Amino acid sequence: MDDRPGSALRTLEIRRNLREEITETLRAAVISGELRPGVVHSAPQLAAQFGVSATPVREAMLDLAKEGLIEALRYKGFRVTEPTGKDLDDLSELRSLIEVPTVRRIADAGVDPAAIERLRPLAAETEAAAARQDLIAHVTADMEFHLRLLALADNPHLVETVRSLRAQSRIYGLRSLAERGELVASAREHTQLLDLVAAADAPGAERLMRRHIGHLRGIWARAEPESSPTRSNAGQLGTSAPRKRRR
Repeated sequence: MDDRPGSALRTLEIRRNLREEITETLRAAVISGELRPGVVHSAPQLAAQFGVSATPVREAMLDLAKEGLIEALRYKGFRVTEPTGKDLDDLSELRSLIEVPTVRRIADAGVDPAAIERLRPLAAETEAAAARQDLIAHVTADMEFHLRLLALADNPHLVETVRSLRAQSRIYGLRSLAERGELVASAREHTQLLDLVAAADAPGAERLMRRHIGHLRGIWARAEPESSPTRSNAGQLGTSAPRKRRR
């Protein structure tokens, strides 16, 4: 056994990173509807799918409970909360009020071409994940893309506000869109948005961002949550392991 302080710190860092990765994956699973609302999920079941111990999964689920995405049920597990239609409309309206003018301002101010190029792999990943129907990877890349784009406005409080709003959203129609092959076209808007920002086309970026957010209560929301049994199977998550966080 290695009792050196450095070893203990490395172990703690590995555990913290694993917890963050699991939290990110579970958050995307809730947003995309891969973890269905009303279903009771247990940490051991999800841990078996991730191939990890139950402890980091339980810690991740407690983090999501603090965000209001799930609720803890004593002696049972965790249940995904379900916002009302009005809740989702309100969240979409707030996002539009914040993100649309911010993207226009970013495009109008001009952006270092290197910053745009750093965002292109994320835009490509949203398309690739959509093409392979990996909704969790799609939502994760989508979240990271938009937050990094908004970060170009140099307002961290704005970014954290949008992060919270996006985490509370639900986009239940992604699965049916992906199965019909229509999600890729929607994901392609990320690359189009970067092109508009790079060209300093502020009105065009504003229009596309408004349309993009409009999908939340439009084509992305056409499928309602399906009725589910009271217990979940580990295989319902649709992913075998948390994805590595991009640095």
